[in-house]
This record gives sequence, C-alpha cells and structure tokens, in this order.
Amino acid sequence: MDKVKMGVIGCGMISGIYLKNCSQTFEILEVAACADLVPELAQKRAEEFGIARVCTVEELLADPEIEIVVDLTVPWAHPEVNRNILNAGKHVYTEKPFALTADDADSVLTLAHTKELRVGCAPDTVLGAGLQTCRQLIDEGAIGIPYAASGLILMRGPYDTARPNFQSYLQLGWDPLFDMAPYYLTALVNLLGPVRKVSGFATNVRPSITVDNPDSPLHGQTVPVTAPLNTAATLEFANGAIGTLQAAKEAFGYTPRLEIYGTEGILYANDPNMFGGAIQIKRPDGTLEEMPYSHGYGENSRGIGIADMAHAIRSGRPHRANGEVARHVIDITLGILESAQSERHIALTTSCEQPAPLPVGLAHGELDA
Repeated sequence: MDKVKMGVIGCGMISGIYLKNCSQTFEILEVAACADLVPELAQKRAEEFGIARVCTVEELLADPEIEIVVDLTVPWAHPEVNRNILNAGKHVYTEKPFALTADDADSVLTLAHTKELRVGCAPDTVLGAGLQTCRQLIDEGAIGIPYAASGLILMRGPYDTARPNFQSYLQLGWDPLFDMAPYYLTALVNLLGPVRKVSGFATNVRPSITVDNPDSPLHGQTVPVTAPLNTAATLEFANGAIGTLQAAKEAFGYTPRLEIYGTEGILYANDPNMFGGAIQIKRPDGTLEEMPYSHGYGENSRGIGIADMAHAIRSGRPHRANGEVARHVIDITLGILESAQSERHIALTTSCEQPAPLPVGLAHGELDA
C-alpha cells in the first residue's frame, strides 16, 4: 500500500510523540514536513526525528504531495487552522479539543463535507490495547448488559504562577472539560455509543489567583479563573445506559478511573488517557479477574488515529477517530456547561456512529482492517 505523506503544524511539547510514532511505527505514514510559528521549534523537531523539510505553514499547505496535515496548535486556534488545511485541499487530523464552540466545530465539518475531505481528531487512546480490550469484552458479553458507567479524572490545579503563560490554563480550552474530559467522553462513546441527554454542574474553588512569582510580568496582579475547574455530569446514552463523570483540576495529584457496570460484572478499565494499563472484571461472586489484552498498542501510540485514517483513505473505509465523534464529544461538553448555567437537562443535537473496533490479532504497525 502506498505511503500517505503528512505534515505537522505546531511543534510544541506534544509533537514529539506524534513525530516519533508517525515516522517510526506506522509504515503507512511518511512525515514530509513540519512547521511552527517559531521556526526554531520546527527545526529542532526535524533534526530529532529526521524530517526532511522545515518550512512555513503556507509552504506546507502548498505542498501537493502532502495529503494529511496534523494540527497540534493551541486549543483556540484549532478551528481556523483546520479550515485553512481543508481549504488547501488536505485531510486534517487535529489535537483535542476539536473546537470551543458548536459553530466552529460545524464550520470545519461542513467545509470538509463540501470538499470531500476527511477530518480526524484526538484522542486516539481509544485505539490502544486497553480500551480496545474493554470494547472486546463488552461486545462479547463479558459483563452482561452494560447499564451504567462512572468516570473520574482529578488533576492538580493549574495555579503554578512560575509557569510561562500560566493564565492560559485558567481559561476554556485547558480546563478539565475541554482538556481532559475528551479522553473519557470519547472512551464512553466508543464503549457504549452516543449520548442523548446530559445534566451538569460547574464551579470553582478559587475565583481568582494572585501572582506571587516575582519573576512573572504579572507579579502582584490578580488573575481571574474564567473556566470552571470543578465539574460533574450525568449522561444518558442512546442505548439506555446512564453514566457519571467528575472532572476537576483542583486536586493535589492525578486520580483517574473508568468503570463500566453490567448485569453480570463490573469492568474496571485502564486510564483513558493512556493506551494501556490494568483491566479487571469483578464477577458476580465478588472475585476480581485480571484480563489479558486482546489487542496491541499498549505503549504510548499517539498517532495511531492518523495511521488508521491513512489506511482508510487508501481503502475507502471509514476511519475511527473521526470528526463526527469529536463533534459529538463537543456537544456533550457544551451541553454539560449549558446545563450547569440553566439548571436543566440538555437534549443533545448531534449523534454519531459508534466507531468500529479494531480487529483482534493485528500485527504491530498494521491497521488496514
């Protein structure tokens, strides 16, 4: 199968694992170029991973051989960058969040549909060994009929005023619902299907932060916390299951958990932010059974969603980490926030197809099924 050439826009911290995997793990992909508003960052990544070309964003988008462009820019820039990529005639794969508003999300999907191009979106941890094994167990009836789910993601608060641009972490985009909840919501949609109704709560422990770092240009100023950092939600799935999600960035450390409750057992999943991790089933007699992986990619395999999309482009099948799922996750997120403000249940306006699971028994690097 012919390789698919890709380019990367945005060469910050997260780009390292993407470039490593896309250039070394997935044979379908060839990283042809990278670009960043800070050229030195792009040059550094190119040298680190043997990327042949460093160029401007405009030059990357004008390259006729590049078919997929990966958007690793800051959250609020994603819609505009993604529209520019699509207008250049390229398929786009973007980091989460897909967008911060419904209008921005819809504009990207409408443009892609008009131009007959594909949209992919992180997280692709759902394609890892852990969550694919969980999907296999649910589909084969290992816990009976799944009727409920519970997700918990607690993280340290973003209050380190010594961190450059720390105030950005107090705004929408890097808040728990837009930043971390996509791992859990995407996992739940992959495991249980789409959501039809949500209710939510959103608060803050601290309304503002006074900058105490003497080296900060904001020293002595009081910075408002404009995004809710303590959130909770109830989700009603289209299949009748009910889920809960607690997502906060007010904790003293990192606490993740995802559990699926069935009529014949409880499935303790791995951390949805990871590709692997322990998976257990609690049986009706109370015993805990450690479950072996049914699928590969237990290590950090960020980029697997891009590789799956590349195979899908070549074969014509749907890709799994797709824009419709990402749009539905944004609908869930915005619904939670709207419910918190209006104090009522919110019926969602979107749905999506539950992505197909990866086949069992694929060799490492294979995804063409």
